[in-house]
Amino acid sequence: MRIRTIAAVCAARFAGFACRKMGRQGVTWAGKIALKISPHILEELSGQVREKIFVVCGTNGKTTTNNMLCAALEAEGKKVVCNHTGSNMLNGVVAAFVLASGLNGKLDADYACIEVDEASTRHVFPEIKPDYMVMTNLFRDQLDRYGEIDITMNILEEMIRKVPKMKVIVNGDDALSAYLAMDSGNPYVTYGISRPVMKNETNEIREGRFCKRCGEKLSYSFYHYSQLGDYKCPKCGFARPDLDYDATDVKVDDQISFCIEGKHIVANYKGFYNVYNILAAYAGVRTAGFSGEHFGDMLKKFNPENGRMEQFRIKGTGVTLNLAKNPAGFNQNISAVMQDKNPKDIIIAINDNAQDGTDISWLWDVDFDRLKDESIKSITVSGIRCQDMRLRMKYVDIPSFLEADVEKAIRNRVGDGVGNLYVLVNYTALFSTRNILKKLEGEKE
Repeated sequence: MRIRTIAAVCAARFAGFACRKMGRQGVTWAGKIALKISPHILEELSGQVREKIFVVCGTNGKTTTNNMLCAALEAEGKKVVCNHTGSNMLNGVVAAFVLASGLNGKLDADYACIEVDEASTRHVFPEIKPDYMVMTNLFRDQLDRYGEIDITMNILEEMIRKVPKMKVIVNGDDALSAYLAMDSGNPYVTYGISRPVMKNETNEIREGRFCKRCGEKLSYSFYHYSQLGDYKCPKCGFARPDLDYDATDVKVDDQISFCIEGKHIVANYKGFYNVYNILAAYAGVRTAGFSGEHFGDMLKKFNPENGRMEQFRIKGTGVTLNLAKNPAGFNQNISAVMQDKNPKDIIIAINDNAQDGTDISWLWDVDFDRLKDESIKSITVSGIRCQDMRLRMKYVDIPSFLEADVEKAIRNRVGDGVGNLYVLVNYTALFSTRNILKKLEGEKE
C-alpha cells in the first residue's frame, strides 16, 4: 500500500505541474490519476491529519467560507490542508490531500478544511469521516444536475447520520439547513443574525416556505434574503433555534462590520451574504476550541480570490470578478453591485456546460430589473448563452451589448468604460475569465 501511495502522489503531482504549465488548473486530473493508482488514497492520507477534519457544504458560499476557516486555523498556528481552488467533487478533494503530501506519501497537517459538493458527500464522507461539518445554506441550484432541494437534503441527511459523532455547525437562519441539523441526531451548534438588518424589498423565490417537519407554511417575522430569516411553524412549533453565535449591530456598506461575543469584526468586502460566510468561519474556529482572538487580524489580510469578489486593476480600470450560479446567489451579487453608488459597467457571462447545468431557466428567477439604475452605464452579455441573457434583459427593458467572447467584452469595457467594471460569471466561465483578467492585468499600458 505504501508503494502505491507514493506512486499515486508522484504521478498526481507531475500531472498537476504539467497542467499548470499548459495554463490549466489541473487539480481534478491530479485527483483522478491518484485514485486510479491507489483507490483508497483519500482514506489513507486523511487518516494522517493529526487533529480534526472540517468539511464545508451548502449551496452558496462554500469556497469563501472554507478558505476563510483555513486562514483562521492557520492564524492559530496550525498547518492546514485545504482545497483552496473550490474543486469540491471526489477528484478535487483527493487532489487537495495528494498535492499537500510529500513525495514519500506523508501528510504534514494538523487540520483539514475541505469544501465538498453536496452530491459528492456520498463518495467523500466514507473515506475521511469528518469531525465537523459547516452548513452554509440550501438554495435551489442547477435543477438538471441536482434536482429539487429535497434530493440534496436526502443525500445530506443520509451522510450526516453515517457520521454520528460529527458536529454540525449550521446556519440557524435557514430553515432547511437547521431542520437537517436538528433532525439528524448529531450534535450541532448554530450561527446567524437574530435581528433584521435591512428591509428586504426583492421579489426573490423563497425556498423552504413549508415546514419540513409537518408541512405547514412557515410564518416569518422577517427575511434577511431568500428564505433566510426568523421563522416559526404555527402548527408544530418548529422554529429558528437559539443562536450560539449571533451577529449583532450588523452594518453593510463599503465594508462589513458586526459584533459577536464582544468582538468587533470588520471586513473590507461587499455583499450582505459575506456576513454569513464570516460568521460560519468564526463559528467553525470557535467550535474547534480556539478563542478567535486572531480572527479579526486574519480578516484584514484575507483575500477571497478564486473569483469571489476578486479585485483586478487593468489599465486604470478597477475590475471586480464574482461567481453567480443560481437565483439566490445572483440576487446577492446584484445587491453587492448596487451598494457601489459610483458609475459602473457590468459584464454578465453565462455558460451552459455540464458543470453549469444545461438548464438556464433559473435566469428568469433573478431580479435583473434592479439593474435599471442610473449608476450603471452599460451592461454587456457574454458567454455561450449570451443571447438568452440578452433576451432576459430585454424583458426588464434594459438595453445590453452582446459580445460572446469574454476577453473582447472585457477589453471593450476597459477601453471605453467608466473605469469601474463588475464581471459576473457562472461556474465554467469563472476559471477562464480569471485567467483573462490576470493576463490583461499583466499587460503593459
